[in-house]
Amino acid sequence: MKTHDQKPAPSNSSVPLAIIGIGCLFPQADDQQSYWSNIADGIDAITDIPATHWRVEDYYDQDQKSPDRTYGQRGGFISPVDFNPMEFNIPPNVLEAIDTSQLLGLVAAGQALKDAGYGPEREYDRSKASVILGVTGTLELVIPLGARLGHPIWRKALKEAGVADNVSEDVVQRIADAYVPWQENSFPGLLGNVVAGRISKHYDLGGTNCVVDAACASSFSALHLASMELATGKSDMVVTGGIDTFNDIFMYMCFSKTPALSPSGNAKPFDSSADGTILGEGLGIVVIKRLADAERDGDKIYAVIRGVGSSSDGKGDAIYAPSAAGQKKALREAYDRAGVTPDSIGLLEAHGTGTKVGDAVEVNALREVFGEAETPWCSLGSVKSQIGHTKASAGAAGMIKAALALHHKVLPPTIKLQKPLDEVTSGRTPFYLATEKRPWLPHGNTPRRAGVSAFGFGGSNFHLVLEEYRPEKDATEWNGNVQIFAFSGADASGLDAALATIPLQASWNELRGSAAASRASFNSSANCRLTLVVERNQTQLATLVANARNMLQKNPLTGWNTPDGASYACGAKNGALGMLFPGQGAQYTGMLRDLSCRFPQALQTLAAADAGYGKVDGKLLSDLIYPATAFDAETRERQEEQLRATEAAQPAIGAVSLAALKILESFGIAPEAVAGHSYGELTALCAAGMFDETVLHELSRLRGRLMGAGGGDKGSMLAVPAPLATVEQIIAEEGLELVIANRNAPSQAILSGTTAEIERAAKILAGRKLSCKRLPVAAAFHSPLVADAAAPFLAALDKIDFKATRIPVYANSTAAVYPTGTDAAKALLAGQLARPVEFVDEIEAMYAAGVRTFVEVGPGARLTGLVSAILGQREHVALALDAAGGKRSGLYDLARVLAKLVALGCDARLCDWDGDYRPAVASGKKPLMTVPICGANYVKPKPQRPAVARAAAAVSAPQTAVIPAAPVHYTVPTATVQTPLSRDALAESLRVTREGMAVLQKMQEETAQLHRRFLEGQETASRTIQTLLEQQQTMLQGGSVAAYAFTVPAAAPAVAASPSAAPARVSAPAPLQPAAAPTAAVAQPAPDRITETLLAVVAEKTGYPVEMLELDMGMDSDLGIDSIKRVEILSALQERIPGSPVIGPEHLGTLRTLGEIAGHLGAGAQTAAPVASAAAATVPDNVTETLLAV
Repeated sequence: MKTHDQKPAPSNSSVPLAIIGIGCLFPQADDQQSYWSNIADGIDAITDIPATHWRVEDYYDQDQKSPDRTYGQRGGFISPVDFNPMEFNIPPNVLEAIDTSQLLGLVAAGQALKDAGYGPEREYDRSKASVILGVTGTLELVIPLGARLGHPIWRKALKEAGVADNVSEDVVQRIADAYVPWQENSFPGLLGNVVAGRISKHYDLGGTNCVVDAACASSFSALHLASMELATGKSDMVVTGGIDTFNDIFMYMCFSKTPALSPSGNAKPFDSSADGTILGEGLGIVVIKRLADAERDGDKIYAVIRGVGSSSDGKGDAIYAPSAAGQKKALREAYDRAGVTPDSIGLLEAHGTGTKVGDAVEVNALREVFGEAETPWCSLGSVKSQIGHTKASAGAAGMIKAALALHHKVLPPTIKLQKPLDEVTSGRTPFYLATEKRPWLPHGNTPRRAGVSAFGFGGSNFHLVLEEYRPEKDATEWNGNVQIFAFSGADASGLDAALATIPLQASWNELRGSAAASRASFNSSANCRLTLVVERNQTQLATLVANARNMLQKNPLTGWNTPDGASYACGAKNGALGMLFPGQGAQYTGMLRDLSCRFPQALQTLAAADAGYGKVDGKLLSDLIYPATAFDAETRERQEEQLRATEAAQPAIGAVSLAALKILESFGIAPEAVAGHSYGELTALCAAGMFDETVLHELSRLRGRLMGAGGGDKGSMLAVPAPLATVEQIIAEEGLELVIANRNAPSQAILSGTTAEIERAAKILAGRKLSCKRLPVAAAFHSPLVADAAAPFLAALDKIDFKATRIPVYANSTAAVYPTGTDAAKALLAGQLARPVEFVDEIEAMYAAGVRTFVEVGPGARLTGLVSAILGQREHVALALDAAGGKRSGLYDLARVLAKLVALGCDARLCDWDGDYRPAVASGKKPLMTVPICGANYVKPKPQRPAVARAAAAVSAPQTAVIPAAPVHYTVPTATVQTPLSRDALAESLRVTREGMAVLQKMQEETAQLHRRFLEGQETASRTIQTLLEQQQTMLQGGSVAAYAFTVPAAAPAVAASPSAAPARVSAPAPLQPAAAPTAAVAQPAPDRITETLLAVVAEKTGYPVEMLELDMGMDSDLGIDSIKRVEILSALQERIPGSPVIGPEHLGTLRTLGEIAGHLGAGAQTAAPVASAAAATVPDNVTETLLAV
């Protein structure tokens, strides 16, 4: 049921907008799923600065006042993305001329559009789809391109330092080589607005296309403009958010000299020890539409944007100083436009940078707007504690966090909190801080809402109000971090072979796909079954597989389990499956937190329990199960005590246990018999169908109240790990007025009685060298001290319609199956309050009835241990759903239970694990070229210039050099170590090399002159092509083809010496014999030769690997080859295939693909062979190799 339009909107309200798609790249998160998983699990993504960005040792100084140094050495950095240039029509050769923000913006926008359902395959009105992004004015690429232009300053400094000209030029060139070169793509590649432009162009979006800069509030300034576009109807869909990959030394210096960076290397928002912020990179993009349109079009909706408030600080303090007045104005405007009040906000994602002043100012502004409260009710946090301050994308990071929190119904944590700021916790504060996630339960009929703030230098303030779209949790939240491999076969050898196929060195996504494939083919009725449970970053997969294979070879015919996650069984399923439900004493704050946050069945059960429980002292039952983080021992003890109270503990255990049962049932796991321990018997009866969930919550609350009612001493309980006979003998000998309330195991008894008598028993047992432990319970259960509760409980049971159970339920008091008569069953259940729990006999009865597998369903694993103690070495399996007691991933514990059950032969829907994730299907196409792109700008690999010996680099007066000081460098094949050459051989080698270099220089000069002719004075690319082709046609008609064969002149022409280096002392090379002109026409080039030449030229000019190119690829549409690059390619083709037909302007419109160009060239090729073959015939091998390498 939707709640969004039930309240009349005020006249100044915003048009409600829907977030329908999310794409993002943040530190250690390459999509929204991993981003949310990291947030919810409290992952710290802050790391040391990687070598891809800058060398810390070059710039670090802990002295904050040290000039040109930074005291920052940590930050948040996005992981490298495998960028496919062809997918985005960008030639690889131009990647280093494009800022990373533009490249990764394409990736994040593509994620968001695909997630929204508006991928390339969908038809929709793109003319009203806009791209409006928050991007700071300066992109990182400006820094190296600008720095490269400092060469006059470098030369001047070197000259003033007395460095020789030839050395100076070498130094200048080496410095220049450290920066990316300028080219035709540099100008658009460094512009911030082109971030949006590339997205609009690639995805063919024809609406508004621009970026907005409001410093660290840029994301929300863009969202503000986007909301106005949608409100006025100018746009129907907007791609918006923020992008910032600027984390180089320049940005660190900016924040260091403010100074705002954290010296400790950690951003700790709202903590009293906070000492500054940490820089991060990030791209956060959402697709938004008007809510009504999104509903009409059936779009998936993450959250609803109710209102955006904005303000400026106006006149005040320093330009970067925060202003509480300006922030309050933005907050109030947002809530006014949203038509809601701050007291309906359950989550406040603050700007929270981790600076003491900034956080304190923000909290004071929030508290003035939110007012005072009897009990804190709003969770305050900041994702900057996990990913750092991502600057222009900071608002988007917070918005996506809040939207996903609303979507998943989870209150996320803020990490690195130890002692909160007094400004947050003092007085009647409405805010609390949480360091662990909590299920977000509804409060009445008010929709869940969140507020998000973003503030920027210069006094820009923005606040956003978000609201859930549906109150129900739609689906299980999977993150793929826990995987189940499941194998089945006729014998152990087949399973061993299957284990050998697991790709141990594969990426996690590949492993995830492999696990999904194994589950899809698993057959629980096969003779042999083996499962593995693998947790990301926790499981040593190679060790797990090796252990499993070793166990399989040693024990192929008997079942076994390994501690690290392997389970095996063969033969048919043995015996029945029984489930056990724990009673009071099993509770702990935060029980089954992980599963309660992930599974909609759990959230629904907890919400129903809240409704049945009501509010006590302003708290719901879920508030007691999942309290806010306690930052001191006193608060923690108070929280445990509140949950330990009988009236809270029993309904809490029942709610959590029933939720766990529903989770198991969602995978098709159903019990064949059930039993409960003490209170747990009530849950068991509900599981068997005697009454429904609503009745369970009502009876749980009533039972707890009755057993906790009354004044005075309610008694206590004492656990004694000793043989039952010994305990009975001590009670008799010492005259203890106690009863054995629970016979839990052959060597464990629970004593119940008055507190004084329990204390006396503890002393007596200690004197007899027997250990004992007081239990965390509020009364002496299962003793005469609580007998008064039985009558009113029976009276309440009489008003309830009991139904026949679907499966046997075993009773604590009798160790027998519950009677079928409803009156007898009610009497037995009511009388159970004051009668002992005969758990030993109960388990024995279930075993005798054929139960061989026992699963404890609920908090803790106490009953699992008791079952093993009772049955000893007899064949059985005892499992606990909460085996780790909340100390590790609840999803891992669940996976272990499911994996063990299916290995035993239980039928479960393993295909439902990991939701709708399916392994990618191979396309069969050629492997795509990918380039790893991270936050730092891409620089393509270059050959290293050899270092100059120290003596040669010494400052000295200019002198004549034997060889040029700055030679042309080229890569040559690495040779094996050989015997030193003779002087004659060395001279000959140098002569041939010089001749080859002279030939190369001649060729380069001619090529440069040729290009200069058809570039000078041309206004368009088409006229350039026309001029080039006319010149070439004239040359072909006026002389023989042989005139263009590669020949070497008799002597190299004199070349003017470089002004920075003395001429080399070399002897004139002996002339080589020129190539003879052909006397007859050679055969026409074969089509495959033309194709090879075409692909080679395209690969050379663009950077695409030859093997990646296909003839059906479009020059522009697939390869992104612009008109300038097309001139270069066609020119090179005419040179290498001079007999080929001319491609005139009239052909350019029809020759769109590589195949069409190859066909045109092959259709009328003349009798000349490609120049390369002639050159190869006339030039010595070593020169040819050198030429080709260059």
